[in-house]
Amino acid sequence: MITVRKSNDRGMGRHGWLTSHHTFSFANYYDPKHMGFRSLRVINEDTVAPGKGFGAHQHDNMEIISIVMEGALAHRDSTGGDGVLHRGEVQRMSAGTGVTHSEFNGSDKEPVHFFQIWIMPAKDGIAPGYEQKMFPEDDRRGRLRLLAAPGAEDGAVDIHQDARLYSAILDRAQSVRHELGSGRGVWIQATRGTIDVNGTTLNQGDGAAIENETTLVISAPAGAETPSEILLFDLGD
Repeated sequence: MITVRKSNDRGMGRHGWLTSHHTFSFANYYDPKHMGFRSLRVINEDTVAPGKGFGAHQHDNMEIISIVMEGALAHRDSTGGDGVLHRGEVQRMSAGTGVTHSEFNGSDKEPVHFFQIWIMPAKDGIAPGYEQKMFPEDDRRGRLRLLAAPGAEDGAVDIHQDARLYSAILDRAQSVRHELGSGRGVWIQATRGTIDVNGTTLNQGDGAAIENETTLVISAPAGAETPSEILLFDLGD
C-alpha cells in the first residue's frame, strides 16, 4: 500500500529569512494525522537566506540528519562538532542526553537549501555525537546509496535506530529496486524531479508511506530533461 503525501499539503512556515516545508507536524504546524512514520519523526525542507540561520538551541534524545541540496550550511555544537556542509555531504548529530547546536547559512551571498531529518533513537540517554561525511554524486547515480544506518553499515553515518536512509539520483528512464524485509515500511521523499514508484507518481516535494509491499521499483520518466533524486527510508517496527 502506497499512501502519498503531496508537496502542497505539507505544513509551511515563512519567517522572512527562512522558508520551511514540514512533511510532519513541527513547531507551529500541527496535524494529528501527520505526526511521523514509524521512527521517522521530522522531514523539514528548509531554505535559509544568506547570512541567516538558527541560533544556539538544545535538543535531546533524537538522531538529527542534515542533507544539503544547494549552498553551504555551517554547523556548531556543544560536542565539539564544527563544520560546513555542501551538496553531497551528510551530517549526523545524536542529541542523546542533550546537545546545544546552531546552523547558519555558510554564505553571505547565496541561499542554502537543505533537508533536516529527525529519527527517534532506539534508546534514550545515549552519549551525544557528531559525524559528517561526503557521498559523491557518482556513488548515488543509478543506484541506492546507503547514507545512514546503525553501526555505520557500508560506510554510512551511524545512527542509533533500526532505520536505513538511502539516496539515489536517476537519469532519464533509469530505475532502481528495493526489497522490503518482513514487517518493514518505507518512506520515499522526492527531492528533485518526478519518479514512479510501483505505478504511483511522485513529483518534487511529494512523499509516500509504503507498507505491505515486498519489492519497490523506482523509476525516472523516460522523457525527463533533468535527473530525479530521492531519499528512501527503510524503517523497522
